[in-house]
Amino acid sequence: MPVWLDDDNRPAARRSLESRATTDLAVVGGGYSGLWTAVLAKQRDPGRRVVLLEAETIGWAASGRNGGFCEASLTHGRANGLDRFPDEYDTLERLGDDNLAELRADVERHGIDCNVEPTGQLSVATEEYQIAELREAADDGAGEFFDRDQVRAEVDSPTYLAGLWSHDTVMVHPARLAWGLADAAESLGVEVFEHSRVERVRKDGSRIELTTNAGTIVADQVALGTNAFPSLIRRVRPYIVPVYDYALATEPLDDDRLASIGWKNRQGIGDSANQFHYYRLTPDNRILFGGYDAIYYFGRRISPSLDQRQQTFELLSEHFFETFPQLAGVRFTHAWGGAIDLCARFCAFYGTAYSGRVAYATGYTGLGVGATRFGANVMLDLLEGVKTERTETAMVQSKPVPFPPEPLAWIGVTATRAAIKQADRNEGRRNLWLRTLDRLGLGFDS
Repeated sequence: MPVWLDDDNRPAARRSLESRATTDLAVVGGGYSGLWTAVLAKQRDPGRRVVLLEAETIGWAASGRNGGFCEASLTHGRANGLDRFPDEYDTLERLGDDNLAELRADVERHGIDCNVEPTGQLSVATEEYQIAELREAADDGAGEFFDRDQVRAEVDSPTYLAGLWSHDTVMVHPARLAWGLADAAESLGVEVFEHSRVERVRKDGSRIELTTNAGTIVADQVALGTNAFPSLIRRVRPYIVPVYDYALATEPLDDDRLASIGWKNRQGIGDSANQFHYYRLTPDNRILFGGYDAIYYFGRRISPSLDQRQQTFELLSEHFFETFPQLAGVRFTHAWGGAIDLCARFCAFYGTAYSGRVAYATGYTGLGVGATRFGANVMLDLLEGVKTERTETAMVQSKPVPFPPEPLAWIGVTATRAAIKQADRNEGRRNLWLRTLDRLGLGFDS
């Protein structure tokens, strides 16, 4: 079980949809995308009838399994944004900063107890060639550069050669954020149904009918927040492949063990390799340690049976103790995995279907804790048919390159993972395969 879901504050199950109902807006998905859409829809128009349908339980999937890094970036980081949207990156950066500030204000307004920590993020160099990249980012205003001694004064790992402390990230308890958003939605009048899997969408005259495993909703408008799961709009499916990410969590560290690594400022941490690790302290001083070994399963498969992968857990454990040898003997109490909605441009894309009555936002590629709120606003803008600064951006108006069908998708992803591993062993130099993907807009870097 993910450490976040192993929580005494985990809410009781909600009822499922058991009849036929009508609504102004139906939201599909009880993760961040759907929850933010429901909350913001009611904030925009308190009189609007809103129903949210979740196939399992609130926060069950990616929203309850991630690292809790809530970043301002809408573009999966500065480098990716500048590469893909150079002419409007400054606008996207400002919109991302505004979105994060508004997210924090909403969390406070609704009294969501999700352990918000505005600690920022520490990017660390573990190879010599990465030092120059961090220094260049600091020169561009992305954060404060630390040399070897300075970064080890922050967090003491013998693997650290330099660091960059950026302040556009807040750390959250991800599951409590999802649960709190569900409570906020209900307090605003949203009807939330769990164990109500939408199996079919079709046009019903001028409205949209959603058929679930237990009942039916007829809605004027629909917002889809299904992300890694197969889209109800078939033409969207080629743009997404689900990639499994895995993580470990230690037992809570006592004061002596915590003192041995420092980490007094509690930043989120990520290393600078293509196959990168992310890690952080939880509110009860466990270390969550994940990433590196992203796995794609043939046929875009998603299954609870894939949530556990012992080979990856052993690899993460080995890397953990290489990072913090002073923590030898610390036990791991939780190990889990889950699917990320990977798209070729590494940041979300958006659109509509059924004559503008259905909207979607998907493809966050592991950086959706904050960006899903922006995506929710985009979906509502699109459904309302209004032009906003958000909807006029090239990011919103364009699509990534789709993935090929099987077996080409599996062959391509497997070859790319091998090439990325080779690049990390070769001072970051990308081979012909990766350079070709870059030119085609399939610039994988993790």
